Parts: sequence; structure tokens; C-alpha cells
Amino acid sequence: MFLPPKRSLAVLAVPLVSLLAAPAAATPVPSHAVVHPVVHPVVHPVVHMAAHAAPRVATLVDVRASHHPGLDRVVFEFRGPLPARRGAGYVSRLNADGSGRTVPVAGDAILGLRFGGAVGHDNKGRPTYGPARETFALPGVVQVVNAGDFEAELTFGIGLSRKASYRVYTLTHPSRVVVDVKTPYRTVPVRTYFLDSRAYAAGRRPYTAAVSRPVIPPSTARGALQRLFAGPTQAEHAKGLRFVASGATGVRSVVVRDGVAHVRLTGSLRSGGSAFTVADEITPTLKRLPGIRWVKIYDARGRTERPKGHSDSVPESLEP
Repeated sequence: MFLPPKRSLAVLAVPLVSLLAAPAAATPVPSHAVVHPVVHPVVHPVVHMAAHAAPRVATLVDVRASHHPGLDRVVFEFRGPLPARRGAGYVSRLNADGSGRTVPVAGDAILGLRFGGAVGHDNKGRPTYGPARETFALPGVVQVVNAGDFEAELTFGIGLSRKASYRVYTLTHPSRVVVDVKTPYRTVPVRTYFLDSRAYAAGRRPYTAAVSRPVIPPSTARGALQRLFAGPTQAEHAKGLRFVASGATGVRSVVVRDGVAHVRLTGSLRSGGSAFTVADEITPTLKRLPGIRWVKIYDARGRTERPKGHSDSVPESLEP
């Protein structure tokens, strides 16, 4: 029995492609003819699932900062892709996403950052990058504070000792957003005193421990208190150092006159019955600076127990 030779698929495909690409001209149909419609096979398009999949979201895994010649560098490292959207700019205050409340940030200037298409938590809601507020002992960068992590939008504020020019750029392998802040100024080291929680728990004096911080002269007193209210770094916190605020939220003013530093605080001061308060951190911090022998601390309404004379003084609300 004779069988015709098989034709290749490529040969068979040619007429079909030709028909789809260039249909023949229509032939006139007589009015008496019976027309049988030609039914073409339905071709279902191939759907590539990857093209319709939800975009990958960047996950923040680390925030770190360091000083380099002429600048401070803050690095936000992500697992996965880079954030789809990135924005930066100076703001007068840092607002929490959703509530709109003011998020405190230590520093004289705040650089706001927003990352779209990024998260800072895992499926159980646990942070993936570390503490939401971190202090750094750098010339320019004082703090990095998170203000929002909602619906794949991350918001941060960088507290700076002074407003300066900056540059934001990205790196890959791994994915990083880098912020370089210029530090075109001179700094001097000061000693800032925090509560030594381990010594305090053991009843071993002194209850404070000093750490070094860079500040910009000539406002060394203001700079020292700014660094105090920023709190200890992560490494210092691991050693048991703590900042006791006693209800104070910041420093409204510092005036040094005739050897006396007059410090007016903000917030609702209260000792809570403790023998150790924010005054025990402010006083030694300022007395280590040249020209300061006494420290008078005032509450938000300008009250202190001994406003006159050469002596230390605290408001009544900070008494045990």
C-alpha cells in the first residue's frame, strides 16, 4: 500500500500564516448562491502569569550610618528590588503616617524620606531592620527615625545637627538607597552623661556614664543637650546606658551668663518619685563645658526653685 510522504510542520504552517497575514480579496457572490459561513478555529492567547503577577515589594533589612571625609552617609538596605518610588526633602516636622501626629526627632534640621513599594516588617508584623529610632554619634547625623510603615509605604526622618546639602542615589547587589549629607563645618568633642542602669541597680555610684559626641561650636551647650536628648547609640544601650527624660520632650533655650547655664525645657516635667531625673544628666553634661559652673533648670513655664544667685537649681516637679 502506497502512503504519501509526510509533510513537515513548517510547510503546513505556511498557508495558515499567509491566510492570517494577508486574506484574499473577496469574490462576488451571486444572489442565488447558498453561502456556508467558514468557521475558523478559536486561537486562545498564551497568558504568561509572571507578566500579571503582583510587583515584588522591597523589604528593608538594615539602616546604618557612618562618617566619610566631608560627609555623613546613611544607607537603607533592602531585600529584593529597590523601592519603586523614592523621595527626599527637608521638612519642618516629621508627621506619622495615618495619625498625622508629630514624631519627635533630635536635631536642628529634619530630612524626610519616603519609599514607595517597600515594607519594614515581616508577615507577622515584626520589624525587619532594627529599632524604629536609632541614634548616631556623627558630625551631621543625630538620629534616624521611622514615621510610617503602611500599605507598602515607608517614611523616615533623619535628624541633622545642621541643614546641609545632600544627595540620594541607589546601589544594587544588594539593593540600597544611599543618602550622603555634606558636613562642611568643624566640630569639637563634648562629654554627654547618661544613666548607667547597671550601676544604678547595684547602688554603685556614680550613676552616670559619659560618652563622646561631636558638636558644632560655638553653640556647644545647645549641641551637647541636643545629643543628650537623642539618647544613647545602640552599642551604648547594649552596655546599659539609658536616657531618663522625666517627662521632658526637648530644650527650648540655653543661655549661659556669668558662669550660670539657664536651661528651659519643654514637656511636663515630673520625677515620678525617683531620686534620679533628667537634671542628673543635664547638670554634669553642661558643667564639663568651659565657662559653666552652675546649672539652673526651668520647666516649660519658666519655673525653678532658685532662679537667682550662683547655685544649681531644678523645678519643684523634679524633686523626689
